Order: sequence, then structure tokens, then C-alpha cells
Amino acid sequence: MSLEVDVDHARESFHLSARFSAVPGLTALFGRSGSGKTTLVDIVGGLIRPDRGRIAIDGQVLVDTARGVFVPKHRRRIGYVFQDSRLFPHLSVRSNLLYGRWFAGGGGAAANLASVVDLLGIGRLLERRPDSLSGGETQRVAIGRALLAQPRALLMDEPLASLDEARRAEILPYIERLRDEAGVPILYVSHSVAEVARLATTVVILSEGQVTAVGPVADILSQAEAGEGGSVLAATVARHDAAFQLSVLATAAGELQVPQLSAPPGSAVRAYIRGRDVMLSLKPPEQISALNVLAGRIVSITPSAGGAQADVRLDCNGANLTARLTAKSVQRLALAPGRPVYAVIKSVSFERS
Repeated sequence: MSLEVDVDHARESFHLSARFSAVPGLTALFGRSGSGKTTLVDIVGGLIRPDRGRIAIDGQVLVDTARGVFVPKHRRRIGYVFQDSRLFPHLSVRSNLLYGRWFAGGGGAAANLASVVDLLGIGRLLERRPDSLSGGETQRVAIGRALLAQPRALLMDEPLASLDEARRAEILPYIERLRDEAGVPILYVSHSVAEVARLATTVVILSEGQVTAVGPVADILSQAEAGEGGSVLAATVARHDAAFQLSVLATAAGELQVPQLSAPPGSAVRAYIRGRDVMLSLKPPEQISALNVLAGRIVSITPSAGGAQADVRLDCNGANLTARLTAKSVQRLALAPGRPVYAVIKSVSFERS
């Protein structure tokens, strides 16, 4: 199942122009606030009629302005999960979920309630009311209601934005299962690099209403245009160090030691390393507290717009790593493409891939 999007839309002085395809998995719409992410998902969901464009799911046209086609939102079979859950406060969790099945209509048998409850781990919540749920539980129920409408695509507009760090950590594994098991394209709005690095299959970068890049998460987030600047390394859990409660990740760039993961050895993970968490040394560093040091060679140096900083891209045994340094540091170390360096990594975000 695929989602094809090609739209233009103007609103006062803002102009959105977006063209991309989404397949089963999670396509992250990533960019700063005001870049057009929510406007784009509202267009796909049928909440906004675009000035020009075409949207289709598996060849079925939902919007074609040239032919005057605009399928109403309630007939698109697209699930939408908002920042706030929008559950009915007077209904139990079970009744909120079953309300979603009503929208499956004649498009085929409704998704099985038991399988959705199992997927999202909400079996013990079924008889409770929304006001007794945590933020993470509430969002899981909202996702379940959307799934029970048997959608052909799922839109998620910053579903974690209103949650604290603990609640985000609670719900992220369920969104990962959704990505891997739902079998429908998911458009996921976010401006969090770490969130996108963990969840996305494909990334669409939006800047001031324009799509500036589309591609696999590791390629796109390694580009400086992605905002913070950072790197995504594919990794495998090599072993655990129980004595120090650490896990060792094997990557093409070398081994990384991180706080102990619950994943067993052999599990695939993604390691996201922010550019600002990487320091560079011209010699192998000695007697430092950082556990992770990777050898590499400078590929390119890209100054920031203001010139005060620069993103230094490294090749570490075939893996890309970006360090964000001050311009003064670049000059003081006489950094240049081709020069060998050692990357000292201060912090790593690591999650299941």
C-alpha cells in the first residue's frame, strides 16, 4: 500500500509545495515549527482542500484538483491521531475503541479489537474512563481507535508533544510496533531529531513550506540541513557488561558503550549522535572520561549561516559521523578534508530499530 502526495497550497503569505511517496512503515515529516508539517497532514486527511494537487492511496484518487475530485474526510479511511487524544470523556476505553470500528463501514471487516488491544498493551484499561488514564495511556487508546477504523493510512501529528519524558518513553515502543506491524503508511509529524531517528523509515524534510530532502532516515538526518545536525548509525547489540550496567553496540564505525539496554545480544538498534555531542582530537585521546572514541577522516567542513560554527563530516570506516564545532576550533586545529581525526562522543541516544 502506498500514499502518493503532490500538492500546492497558499495561506496568506505562506506557500506549501510538497511532493513525495509513503509506503508501509513510518514516514516522518520533519522540520521546524511553521514549516508546513501540520498543514500537509491536514491536506492528506481532508481537513484542508489544496489549491492544486493530487493525492492517492494505492491508485485510488482522493484529491485531483485538475479533475475536480475531492473525497470528503469521512470517506477517505485515513486515521488521524492528534496531539491531544480527543477521546470521549463520558465513554469507557472499550466504547471509545469500538467507536472507531463504526468508521470501518463497508470497506471490509473491522480490525479485530483483541489484536489492537494486544498491539497497544491496553487490555487492563478497557473499563476505565479517559480521565483516569496517564498521558501515554490516553494516546495509546487514541491510536487504537484510529486503527479500529481500518485505515489505509495513519496520520500522527506530534502525538508525543504534550507528554513528559517518562510518558514518551512509555509510548515509543508501541509506535515502533505500529510501524512494524500495522502494514499501512504512517505520516508522523515531529520536530524532534531523536524521535525521528528512532521511529522513521523515511524522512521528508520541510523548510518554509518546501520539501528540501526525502530519503532513508540515516541518510537524511546525517545532513546538516536536518536542523540540529547529527548522525544515525545502524548498530547491533554485541554484548552486555553487567558489572558496569553497560551495553556494547557494534557499528561499522566501531564499538559504542551505552547505558545497559533491555534488548538481547544480536538485536538491531539505531544510535543517534548529535553533532554537538562530538568533539574532535588530532591524536588518540588519553585519560578522558568519555567511553566512546572513533577514528575517522574528515570528508567535508560546512560553515553555518552565521559563520560561528561548522559541521565537520567524518568517514569512520564507511559510516558517516558529524561533529558540530565552533569556527575557532576548526581554525585552531587546522581541520581540512582528508585529515585523520579522533571523534570523542559525549552522548548517544540509542533505541530499537
